[in-house]
Amino acid sequence: MKPVKKKKTEEPELEPLCCCEYIDRNGEKNHVAACLCDCQDLDEGCDRWLTCKSLRPETCERITDTISDRLRIPWLRGAKKVNISILPPLVLLPVLLRVASWHFLLGVVVLTSLPMLALWYYYLTHRRKEQTLFFLSLGLFSLGYMYYVFLQEVVPQGHVGPAQLALLTCGLFLILVALYRAKKNPGYLSNPACNDKSPSNSQIECPIKKGQEKTKGFPGTDTSGSLNNRTLKDDAKGSSRVGLDSPAKSKEDWCAKCQLVRPARAWHCRICGICVRRMDHHCVWINSCVGESNHQAFILALSIFLLTSVYGISLTLNTICRDRSLFTALFYCPGVYANYSSALSFTCVWYSVIITAGMAYIFLIQLINISYNVTEREVQQALRQKTGRRLLCGLIVDTGQYNRGFLRNWLQFSTLGTRTVHTPAEDIV
Repeated sequence: MKPVKKKKTEEPELEPLCCCEYIDRNGEKNHVAACLCDCQDLDEGCDRWLTCKSLRPETCERITDTISDRLRIPWLRGAKKVNISILPPLVLLPVLLRVASWHFLLGVVVLTSLPMLALWYYYLTHRRKEQTLFFLSLGLFSLGYMYYVFLQEVVPQGHVGPAQLALLTCGLFLILVALYRAKKNPGYLSNPACNDKSPSNSQIECPIKKGQEKTKGFPGTDTSGSLNNRTLKDDAKGSSRVGLDSPAKSKEDWCAKCQLVRPARAWHCRICGICVRRMDHHCVWINSCVGESNHQAFILALSIFLLTSVYGISLTLNTICRDRSLFTALFYCPGVYANYSSALSFTCVWYSVIITAGMAYIFLIQLINISYNVTEREVQQALRQKTGRRLLCGLIVDTGQYNRGFLRNWLQFSTLGTRTVHTPAEDIV
């Protein structure tokens, strides 16, 4: 007799979601209209706040997770989740700048507190090693809002010509294009040996057994050496230095988290959770790492932003403070608070000056690092280990490991991401 085949029980198909429905973090179907329903943590937090009792840290985290999970907008085939970190700049920036334009003293207080709040939020997220869209939202919305104020308050006064407005608009467009390019892959390293990312002994041995075949994908790897001679030494961060008898032993790392051999100058970003080729730093303004593939676009975005910002500031000051030099008008512009339009424009000018000064400092540090052929990650490591040579009160840190002269350093930077640079054995320290 032929064995009777058992019919597989068909699982019921899930009904398609409407534009206001979504699957919450508990795997249950929910509705946007029920965003304030069934939130025991929020009720407990309100009760403790009304009775003047302290709120537990774990309760605050659960409330934040619940709000971020339920904050959604209707969309096709289900409501889309909105990152809560992008909302504060959209609300606070226009309100604070308009409040600062009411009086000179209010402007001083608001414009002083804004950088302090941004720095506090940066250190808070940096300590937790988590990604945030706050600074990217702040940067993009600042560009858009400054341009809106310029069109609404400065251009109607008739002192800005069509050519000047077109040039400023072109600069803003180029900034967005450069930022889009800088947001792309900075040079993430993928594991060619193992597809499974869960840590195990077999996966650690997997790239080692492949030997030379797997090391060809990493620049700076000595193909004449054997990976079987490497010894893994665990450190406090979960990574381990790789020892090798060849000259490339000091220029390669084994990353226990990504399960791959890192090439020279690559590093594991704890915020992005992946290794980046020639990692410079993790930039919160683009919510991405700056590495080998996007470092040039990052420098281009900074340079275009500085030029466009200075040009916009000069146009605005020449309009609201006539017959005065830029520096004089910035600190002494009588009658600027006589009407609300000029006061708002003057407040936005000072806000732009603060942002431009911060970006100019970052741009200066980047130019110095490129001239000495060091990355920001290498600078911080050299300062901790006291192996770098400090110049100009610590503004310049020369590690001496990759510095080949001003012109050769800039030539190497101009060719990043286009070809594989093989360092001679005598250049390896």
